[in-house]
Amino acid sequence: QSDVLDVQHVKVQVIKAPSSGRGGPPGRGPKNKTQEKTDFPKSAHSGTKGASKSQPSRWMEKLNAEARAKEIAEVEELEKRLSQQVSQWASSTNSERLVVDSDANTCGDIQSSLRSYLEACVFAGDIERAHQFLLSQHRTMNRRKQLNIEMYNIMMRVWAKKVRLKKEAGLKPNLGSYCAALECMGRTPNCSPRVINRCLSQMEEDGLSVDDLFSQCVFRQDERDMLLRAVRTVQPDYQPKPNTTLTPCASPLVQDFYSQRADHQYPKLDFSQEELQERFKRQLSMEQACTVTIDSVEVAMPVTENMTKMRELLAEHRSQWQKTLLQALRESKMILAKTNTKDYRLNLYPYLCLLEDREYVDIMIQVIVSSLPPSGESLKILARDLGNRLYTKYCVQQKGRNQIVEKLSNIYNAYTDLLAKDTKVYDVLPREQWCQLETEHSSGPTLQGDETHWPYTVTVELGTYMVDLMVKNLKINSDILNPACDRKLIPILYHMYTFRSTRQVGFIKPHPILTQMLQEAMETKLTFDSYVIPMLCPPVPWISAKFGAYLLTPTKLMRAIDGATQHELLLEKCQNLHAVLDSLNQLGTCAWRINKPLLDIIISIFNDRGSDKLDIPPPMSEAPKIPHFNPQDPSYTSTEKAHMKREVIKAKKKCSEMHSLRMDALYKLSIANYMRDEIFWFPHNMDFRGRTYPCPPYFNHLGSDVTRAILVFAEGKPLGPKGLDWLKIHLVNLTGLKKRSSLQGRLEYANSIMEDILDSADNPLNGKKWWMNADEPWQALACCMEIANAVRSPDPTRFISHFPVHQDGSCNGLQHYAALGRDVIGATSVNLMPCDVPQDVYSGVAQQVEEFRARDAESGLKIAQVLEGFISRKVVKQTVMTVVYGVTRYGGRLQIEKRLKEIDEFPKEYVWDASHYLVRQVFTGLKEMFTGTREIQDWLTESARLISKSGRTVEWVTPLGLPIIQPYHRMSLVHSGGLDSVSTLSRSSQRPDTVKQKNAFPPNFIHSLDSTHMMLTALHCYSAGLTFVSVHDCFWTHALTVDTMNKVCREQFVALHSQPILQELSNFLLHKYCTGLIEVIKCTRFYSTCLWH
Repeated sequence: QSDVLDVQHVKVQVIKAPSSGRGGPPGRGPKNKTQEKTDFPKSAHSGTKGASKSQPSRWMEKLNAEARAKEIAEVEELEKRLSQQVSQWASSTNSERLVVDSDANTCGDIQSSLRSYLEACVFAGDIERAHQFLLSQHRTMNRRKQLNIEMYNIMMRVWAKKVRLKKEAGLKPNLGSYCAALECMGRTPNCSPRVINRCLSQMEEDGLSVDDLFSQCVFRQDERDMLLRAVRTVQPDYQPKPNTTLTPCASPLVQDFYSQRADHQYPKLDFSQEELQERFKRQLSMEQACTVTIDSVEVAMPVTENMTKMRELLAEHRSQWQKTLLQALRESKMILAKTNTKDYRLNLYPYLCLLEDREYVDIMIQVIVSSLPPSGESLKILARDLGNRLYTKYCVQQKGRNQIVEKLSNIYNAYTDLLAKDTKVYDVLPREQWCQLETEHSSGPTLQGDETHWPYTVTVELGTYMVDLMVKNLKINSDILNPACDRKLIPILYHMYTFRSTRQVGFIKPHPILTQMLQEAMETKLTFDSYVIPMLCPPVPWISAKFGAYLLTPTKLMRAIDGATQHELLLEKCQNLHAVLDSLNQLGTCAWRINKPLLDIIISIFNDRGSDKLDIPPPMSEAPKIPHFNPQDPSYTSTEKAHMKREVIKAKKKCSEMHSLRMDALYKLSIANYMRDEIFWFPHNMDFRGRTYPCPPYFNHLGSDVTRAILVFAEGKPLGPKGLDWLKIHLVNLTGLKKRSSLQGRLEYANSIMEDILDSADNPLNGKKWWMNADEPWQALACCMEIANAVRSPDPTRFISHFPVHQDGSCNGLQHYAALGRDVIGATSVNLMPCDVPQDVYSGVAQQVEEFRARDAESGLKIAQVLEGFISRKVVKQTVMTVVYGVTRYGGRLQIEKRLKEIDEFPKEYVWDASHYLVRQVFTGLKEMFTGTREIQDWLTESARLISKSGRTVEWVTPLGLPIIQPYHRMSLVHSGGLDSVSTLSRSSQRPDTVKQKNAFPPNFIHSLDSTHMMLTALHCYSAGLTFVSVHDCFWTHALTVDTMNKVCREQFVALHSQPILQELSNFLLHKYCTGLIEVIKCTRFYSTCLWH
C-alpha cells in the first residue's frame, strides 16, 4: 500500500494506530527498526513523562466530610488543620490535578516546538525532512502522544497543493483536516462530485458544517478559492455566510457606549485619504526591509583624524567578519544537513534555511556593532534578541509568500476612508470598520495567520547557535591599536561567567580593543529594527489577540515574562475583548510630531559634554579613569589593596552606567531627529495586568522628561477661552511648586512670574535659566515656549496649540483603595472628596511624620533630634507612593535612605538609623490615614497565599472582562546545548512562587483597576472627539479640552467604583479556587470585615 493516496479515493478518517507502536506504511522508513527511546527537544525534557492518574487524596475526602459535618463555631480549629493539609497537598505528587496541569503545560511546549519545526521545514522547502520527521514521531507510541491533528494538517496542506494527500492516522480530523482535503479536491481537475459529497457527509457526521470551514479556518494564498471551488462542484449556488455577528459587550460599564451612539463624534485625522495611503506604502516598505539605518545625532560633531582612522578600521574588519561568518555558517549548515532526516530529534537546520545566509550574517554583525555594551550582556538575553530578530524577519517573509501583503494593502486603503478628513463621517469604531472590510474582502488569504509562535526555548537555542558562531570565528589582531604588542589573533567576543544572586550565568563580553574602536569611531549611522521606529501611518486596529498594531511585524497583544504562555491561552479563550481592544486602538490613533526648537537645544547640549542637572548624559570622555595597580606589588598593604580594588569596581560600575545612559539618550535623540519632519504614530499593547504601553521601545511618550518634552500632538487646536490658563497651571505643576495651592492660586503664581517664563522661552541657555530649577525642566521649557507664543499672538484664544496638557492622579493607587473601602478620610487626602484646595497626600504624610518626630524628640530620642529639619515631602514621597503597590518596610527603608543621602547637610553616619526610624513612622501614618487600605491588602495577600500554596497561580478578571494571570513560578534551569552555560528558565511546568504570588497580588490588582479606569476614559474621550493619550494614571489632551477630559475622567472613576468590585472578585476566587475547601469560610468572613469596615 502506498503512502500517497489518489484524491479520487480519499476519505478523511480516523485510522486506529497499530498496537505494536509502529505506524506508517511498511514500504517506507528503515526496516526492522527497534523502538527508540523518547527524546524531545532539550527545552522540554520534563515533559516526556506521561501523567499518571491518581485518585483524590484521602485528606481531601476527609476535609469535605468535615466541612459538611462541622458548624461555624469549629472554623478556627479546622483552619489550623487545613493550613497543614494545604502545605501537604502542595508538595504531594499524588494530586491528579497538579500532575495533569503540569503535564498539559509541558505537552503544550513540546507541541509548539514540533509545530514550529514542521512549519520551518515547509517554509524552507524541505518537505521530505518534515514528512520523515512526522513519520518518525508517529511510529513510536510514547512519542505519538505528543502529536495533535494540527501537525498532520501542516503536511496535509502541503500535499493538497501537490494534488495528493498523505494518510492521516490516529486522531480525529478537525476543520483544518477537512479544509485541506477539500482544497486538494478543488485543485484536482474534474474531481468526482461523489468524492466531495462523501467528504462533506463525513464532516457533517462529525458535527461540522461548510459554513464553519469559511468562518473558522485560516487560509493562505488561494486556499479559500480552491475550497470554494470544491464545494460549488456539488453545491453550485453556495455562498459563504459573512461573519457579521457582533457580540455585545458583556461589561455593564460599556454597554451604553456601544449601544447608544447618537451623540458620538469620532475624531478624524488631519490628512486626506491619498496622504494616508501614501504613508501606508512607506511604512510597508520599512517593515518589509525589517531594519532602518538612520543618522546618529553625533554626526554633527567635528571629525578628528583618530575618528576617521577608527571608522576605516571598523569598515575593513566588518567586511572581513562578514566573509568569515558567512563561511562558518555555510560549513556548519552542511554538517547539520547531514543529520538523518528520519531521526526523531529536532535540530536547527530548518531554522537556518528560512532566510538567505547573508541575512543571518547581517543580524549577527548588527549585534556586534550596535547592541553589545562594553560591560557585556547576558548570554540568554543576547541569544533571545538574536532569535527574535530571526523570527520577525521570517514572519515578514512568510506573509509575503502567503500573498497577505496585497490583501492587506487593499483593506488598509479602504480603511483610510474612516480616518481621512476628506471622507464621510462614520459612526463605527476602527476595529468594527476593519472587521467589516475583511468580510467584504473575504477572497484570498486570511490576514490573521495561524503560524506557531516559536517557543522561547527554540528562540534561545537559535540565538545561542549564532552567538557560538561569533565567539568561535571572529578574531582581530592584538596589535591593531598598539603596534608595540605581540601580534596574534584574538577573539573579539569572550564567553565568561558571572553570578546573578546564587545562579551562575553565561555572559558575552566584547574585547576591550573592539570597545575602544567603537567608542572612538563614533560612527555616524545607527541601524535599528523597523519596529523600534514609530509608525509612519496609523496602526492596524487590534481586532483580536493575534492581529493588530504593525502591518507585518509580529506583535503580541499582551507582553509577558520570557517563556510564560498561560496568558496567551486565556486571551484565546476570551470571547469578548472589544472594550480593551478599542481603547488600545484609540491610544494608537493619536498622531505626533517633534518639537524641533527644543530638540535642537537638547542635541546641542548632548554634543557639548551633556549635563547631569538637565538629565543629558555626558560622553564617555567624561567618565572616571579606572585606576590601574598591580595586586602583586609588595609596596601596597592589604588594606590599600582592598581599597584599590573597591575603587576599581566603583569606577567600572560608573563607566558602565554612564555608557548605558549615553547610548539610551543617543538612540532616543537620533530617532527623534530622524522623525523631525514627520508625522508619526505609536501602536500600543499591554502588560499582563492590562497597563498599556507604546510598542516602540526607545522613543515614546512614556519616556523621561527629555523625551516627553520633544513630543507634541500633530493636530493643533485653538486654545479657546480657558486654554492659556491651563497651560500656565500645567507649567506650575511641572515645577513641583504650589502642590497645596488651588488651581486659581497656581494660575496667579504663573502670572506673577511671566517675566521669568518669557525669559526662559527667549534665552533658554543664556538668560536667567528659571526653567532649569523645575522638577521636569525640559517639559517646563517647552511649556514656557508655548505660553510665550500664545501670549504674543494677536488673539490667544485662537492660537493653535499642539501642546499636550497633563492631568495626573493624586497617588492613584491610594485613590483606588480609598474608593474600594469607602474610606472617607483617606479619600479626602487623595482628592476624591470636594475640598477648597487640592490635597497632597505626600505633604500630609510628611507633616504627620514630623509630628511623630517632634514628640519623640521631646522624649529624648536621639535619632528624632538628628532628623529635625530634614523631613520633607520629597523624603517620604516614593515610599508613600509605593506602599500601595506592596513595598515592604525593607524596600521603603532603602528608598528613604537614598533620599537622605541626597541631602548634603544630613550627617551620613545617621543615615541607616534615620531611614529605619522614618519608614516605621511612614507606615504608621499611612495606617492611621487609610484605615481600609491595609485590611483590603491583607485580604488580597492572604487569598493569594492560599491559592498559590494549593499549587495554582492567581487569576482574576478586570471589570472590562480582561483575564489576568500572575506569571510568577519557581524556575528551574534547562540546558539547551551550544555554549556550556546556555540555559533557559522553564516556567510552565513549575509550581507557583508563593512569595511572589502573594506579594504581587495587591499591587497587580490595583494596577488592573487603574488600567480599567484609563481604558474607560480613553473610550469616552474618543466618542467625544478628544485627542487623548495616557501615561498610566497621567492623562494628556489639548489645553482646549482639559475640562471635558476631567469630567469624563471623574465620571468613569465613579462608574467603575459603583460596581461591586470586591464582591465580584470574591465570587470569582471562591468559584475558581475554593469549591469544597473549608478555608472559604474564613476568606468570606475576612472579606466581609474589609468591605463593611
